[in-house]
Amino acid sequence: MTAPLPDPAFWAGKRVLLTGHTGFKGSWAALWLRRLGAHATGLALPPEGAENHHDLAHVAKALDGRIADLRDPAAVADVVRAVRPEIVLHLGAQALVRRSLRDPAATFATNVQGTANLLAALGRLAPEAATLVVTSDKVYRNDGTGRAFREDDPLGGKDPYSASKAACELLAASWRASAAAPERLPLATARGGNVIGGGDFGEDRLAPDMMRAARAGRPATLRHPEATRPWQHVLDCLCGYLLYLERLAADPAGAPRALNIGPGPGAPIAVARLAEALAARLELRRAWVHEPVPGSIEAPALALDVTRAREALGWRERLPGMAAIAATADWQAAYLHGASPRALAEAAFAAFEAMPAAAAA
Repeated sequence: MTAPLPDPAFWAGKRVLLTGHTGFKGSWAALWLRRLGAHATGLALPPEGAENHHDLAHVAKALDGRIADLRDPAAVADVVRAVRPEIVLHLGAQALVRRSLRDPAATFATNVQGTANLLAALGRLAPEAATLVVTSDKVYRNDGTGRAFREDDPLGGKDPYSASKAACELLAASWRASAAAPERLPLATARGGNVIGGGDFGEDRLAPDMMRAARAGRPATLRHPEATRPWQHVLDCLCGYLLYLERLAADPAGAPRALNIGPGPGAPIAVARLAEALAARLELRRAWVHEPVPGSIEAPALALDVTRAREALGWRERLPGMAAIAATADWQAAYLHGASPRALAEAAFAAFEAMPAAAAA
């Protein structure tokens, strides 16, 4: 089965607005857009932490980065007015579950009101821009059974992060429904799985926690080692987003309005198994210790049905399952031994693009 890649002929010279370019997924997206020949402009808060992929991989050289807050409608409008984008990839968000528990108001303000500010500015200044709002695999009403969610399943969210992303789905749907010609409005949402990959230094995320543990020579702390999640490599996820935008721009009326972008069918990978696989490649003698969180509301299981994305886009993973874990750990090990993150990124793109179709899931 073939595994399509983003088309450089489509992206070359396109004016692209990329929100969240200073974050983990956003920094990889910025590098890929530069590789495809797009003229990308970023809109985001400053990168978090002294150690972050945006700075380490010199992402500022890949696009015109604008520091602005999605919660500031005037600042968002100023960027949209300057760019007049043809394509918008909206990744900017407060994306951490436990941070959302500490500060739910800020999470809703960024994720929901920030998205509304962006859509309002686009509606006034760039109404024909193909816009993909990235939400989360956590938008569904999760009963914890592990059943793979389809795009027409009920939305929900027990924690503020999940609920805010479900609200973004409703926001986008209502925005589209109230348009003069809803079927022609190039606006859609993508529900991405749990993304792993080199360059993630975020708090409360498993792969960076494992790298920090290896650096410190101690086991990582796991809250829910038995939990399962739809792990996927950052390049597979972004590939799905970019292919979706190509379809949305070419055929707004025929493109799906929401798609799951996640790993293909197969045995779910538990948190403990992922931690142990990363630890083995990082030569960490003891992978993890369990420290349960009393009263935790995190779902024990989460899975996505990606049939619709495969059928609509022809999209397939190139780094399924353990291959995604190996690629993540190899980046981390190389980085800890002094390799350049920008060189590692270029090598990762080259390897991903050269991967034979037979290797695709």
